[in-house]
Amino acid sequence: MAMTPATQHQPSTPEVPDHTRERRRLHTKLKLATQIGQGIDGYIIGGIGMAMAALTTDLHLSTFMQGLVGASPLIGIFIGGPLFGRLADRFGRRPVFLVDMLIFLIGSVLQFFVIDGTQLFLIRLLMGVAIGGEYAIGAPLLSEYAPRQGRGRLLASLEISWYVGYALATVVGALFADVDGGWRWSLASSAVIAVVCVALRGGIPESARWLLSRGRREEAEALIEKYGIEVDVDAELDESDAPAREGFRALFNKRHLRSTVFASVFWAALVLPYFAIGTFWTQVFEALNMGDNAVAALLVYSFTAVAGVTAGCLVVDKIGRRRLLIPPFWITAGCLALVAVWPSSTPVIVGGFLFFIFLNAASSALTAIYPLEVFPTSLRTTGVGFATAMSRVGAAIGTFLLPMGLDRFGAEFVLLIGAGVLALGGLVSQFLAPETTDMDLARAAREARGPVSANKV
Repeated sequence: MAMTPATQHQPSTPEVPDHTRERRRLHTKLKLATQIGQGIDGYIIGGIGMAMAALTTDLHLSTFMQGLVGASPLIGIFIGGPLFGRLADRFGRRPVFLVDMLIFLIGSVLQFFVIDGTQLFLIRLLMGVAIGGEYAIGAPLLSEYAPRQGRGRLLASLEISWYVGYALATVVGALFADVDGGWRWSLASSAVIAVVCVALRGGIPESARWLLSRGRREEAEALIEKYGIEVDVDAELDESDAPAREGFRALFNKRHLRSTVFASVFWAALVLPYFAIGTFWTQVFEALNMGDNAVAALLVYSFTAVAGVTAGCLVVDKIGRRRLLIPPFWITAGCLALVAVWPSSTPVIVGGFLFFIFLNAASSALTAIYPLEVFPTSLRTTGVGFATAMSRVGAAIGTFLLPMGLDRFGAEFVLLIGAGVLALGGLVSQFLAPETTDMDLARAAREARGPVSANKV
């Protein structure tokens, strides 16, 4: 039979395979659901910085209660990270992913109705539990569907969302700053973001890698086929070892201790100075005799962080994990120390803080990458949850003690402590940080357990 022209030209237009369309649709939905979740984390933590002065007056907070309110989400993260991480490893990623955002929604609304500092502390503590859960489940779930190449940039984009959320909360707080009771509206506005995210998370499938870790190979392979997921099935099954199913105890056995120590310490050292200084930015600037510029400086601080984490996202797959982590630790430590030594120089203060926040934010892109790459699937969210908790222990202590430290010892002492924390992070990372760029997740977890040259940068 003779072929018509239409029939002759038909093969020249290749059809997109069904699994490709399904994969793109799922990746888009999962990426948005995870990025918005990270954004609301930053929004909730960042919003308190602009609201603190007004709510302190309205609720008659003491210095002690200011510290508790500021640190409450960080304390909650200490609870929520390990709890939700363990639940996600035991019962699956999907249900935890949805329940976590419902807690955000409830807590956001309740903030509007508080009448004293204790109520605000308890509500923000609950929201901190949800933030810990988000860290434990969001990035790991996205990573388990992500392709091997470009995974770093995809996951680092979550940190951009976090800093955008933080900066947006600063802007919203500034808009409500002159409104009577405006801090209530600015804190409760996170409910709008939570509603959108709850809607997106419906219909997200279970992780194929998690199904493999639980021995449910047929279900996992059906998802792999449907969505065209890049998974080394045999490697995942090899990594599904019995000790990992022991839960938290497995984090401290010989097989996983190195990963646990590294993920916990580097993350804590990165975020402690950022949270402590950002939460009490106005007080820090007043202690440095620059109180008149505090609000403008906080806005610059927030948007410089967005620029920094964006830069980190763009280069993480090009220069590698170690080069993005180790040198910035030492440079930012030097920046804070420089401000502490010359606190009367405006150029030193401005330049030191700008370099600190830009490089600190650039390296923080790795907090969405390294912790989930150094643990196997059967222990991933448990490990990430624990590292999240440990990172927030230091951050909560620093945030709680900073206002009292400023009153008693001054800004110079506080900044030197921050510099010391960053230097410790650089030292630990020099010896323990693996290079996992472009590796399959199962291979990356094995690499994290191997020897790393101390002089390799």
